[in-house]
Amino acid sequence: MNDTGKDGTSETPNPFMPSPDDLQHWTSVMGRAQQMMLDYAMSQTGEGKANAAALFDPAGWIHNPATQAWADQSAKMWEQGVAFWTSLATLTPGFTPDAPTEAPKDKRFADPEWTANPAFALIRQTYGLLSDQLLATTRQMSGLDEGARKKMEFAAKGMADAFSPSNLALTNPEVIKRAVETRGESLLKGLKHMLTDLSRGQLSHVDPDAFEVGVNIATTPGKVIHETDLYQLIHYTPTTKDVYAAPLVIFPPWINRFYILDLNPAKSFVRWAVEQGLSVFMVSWKSADASMKDVVWDDYIAAQVDAIDTVRDLLDVPAVHTIGYCVAGTTLAATLAMLSAKGEADKVQSVTFFTAQIDFEFAGDLKMFVDDSYLALLEQLSAPGFLDGRYMAATFNSLRGRDLIWNYVVSNYLLGNDYPPFDLLYWNGDTTNLPAKWHRQYLVDLYRDNRMVIPNSLSVGGTPLDLRKIRTPAYIQAGREDHIAPLASVWRLMDHLSGPKTFLLAGSGHIAGVVNPPAAGKYQYWTGDNDAATLPEFEASSQETKGSWWPHWIDWIVAQDGAKTAAKGSRIPGKGAKKAIEDAPGRYVKQR
Repeated sequence: MNDTGKDGTSETPNPFMPSPDDLQHWTSVMGRAQQMMLDYAMSQTGEGKANAAALFDPAGWIHNPATQAWADQSAKMWEQGVAFWTSLATLTPGFTPDAPTEAPKDKRFADPEWTANPAFALIRQTYGLLSDQLLATTRQMSGLDEGARKKMEFAAKGMADAFSPSNLALTNPEVIKRAVETRGESLLKGLKHMLTDLSRGQLSHVDPDAFEVGVNIATTPGKVIHETDLYQLIHYTPTTKDVYAAPLVIFPPWINRFYILDLNPAKSFVRWAVEQGLSVFMVSWKSADASMKDVVWDDYIAAQVDAIDTVRDLLDVPAVHTIGYCVAGTTLAATLAMLSAKGEADKVQSVTFFTAQIDFEFAGDLKMFVDDSYLALLEQLSAPGFLDGRYMAATFNSLRGRDLIWNYVVSNYLLGNDYPPFDLLYWNGDTTNLPAKWHRQYLVDLYRDNRMVIPNSLSVGGTPLDLRKIRTPAYIQAGREDHIAPLASVWRLMDHLSGPKTFLLAGSGHIAGVVNPPAAGKYQYWTGDNDAATLPEFEASSQETKGSWWPHWIDWIVAQDGAKTAAKGSRIPGKGAKKAIEDAPGRYVKQR
């Protein structure tokens, strides 16, 4: 029931207007905001902040003249956007919004005011029409080759997402209502989040202090038993009386930290694999620094061979099972091709590819980042000999800008929400640096020129690579919704390898499609005719199974070799010829 004053008029507070009683508090908020920005500005003008090295530090982008010019222009565009969207509310006084049943499913406009309030409904509908027109116009442009058209569509989509009225405080009803309810404290908290991110040079998805590697994340017990200048090798402690004789060596991508496969006990693939009776070894790559400026693909392949040989010698076994995740899977295929060419393929009993690519014809949106202008930018940004991992994080976030950028701009900065304690988001922001020379080589030779599938086009240590020589039994996992390694691209592994192959299609994408423990009871997977000539034929033959695909994989592993041995001696980390260097997860995963 509405409150009614003495004169009988309604006194229901306007959710979009501060009450007169709150004006003093709002004045305090603005004063604190000014002080916060002043403190930030002062912190950025200290010793060493104005040197040339700032160009290579994402936290110093804001001080770069070119970046500042871009920021100034962006600010003007945002001001114009606010003026444009707010002006729409006055253009059609008699406007009648859609009925609630017609409200869009777009979560950016989930607040009821986007439908019920005529002003915001008009803004939302106009934005939808304009963004649809922008994308349609881009698709209909003539005289463009397919590559140029995709770049234009990507840019148009990014622009449409960026200029959504939901991203602007003055045109987002949820932001306005939250600011009024909290008397401006939400905006002040959001400002603090934004200034902290500017100092870090990275958009935060989660509280950076919520997790500590080795304490409440990456906690599966084990020991580092071997290390080089490029990687550490972790041996995990067995939890079963007997273990399978053939051990498992996991190669994670070096563009991320390995603990995506060891987030917490409930999600950990590593812990689960150990519980199944596997002797599990994990490679932990070193985050690049200036000392790694000359590191190339050959070095990563040599590291994979070194890890395989180290485990074989330690456990006195002829062969190991291997897993290669994403780019490490690409490199593992090259490693197998090299071993096959040298007559040493029997060192690897099986290979599992987690959403990996070897043929980059259908590699998706990432192929837009391999033209001459982008490579020139990378060369500039990689002047110290390595590429700061925050640049790569920004690139990957841009592939899903609506979800991974603007969603958090609204939540963190405009609404001032608390960060969620989400381990996956923490891992996503825990970036690693990349060796400059190898990163460029990877983009040019593989993504741009697709040389890996051309027999003998690439060599490693003087050995030409021919993927057709790989006869190692292969388990190939792909994600149906993967935007990093698209399904059609991962399928190409089926076309180029010559040994027995098992293809499995998992529900979800690049991460959740892989990290899907059985206990969670989530998603599904599809298996089908592994002799299918094409992906559509495989899909037509496939059968869906609810839940995790991990049990299907372990059954496949056991089918390769089910022999077991006692979990003692060298099967215990540090008890064999390789003594423990330190506890898992080791130093390398913690280095910046």
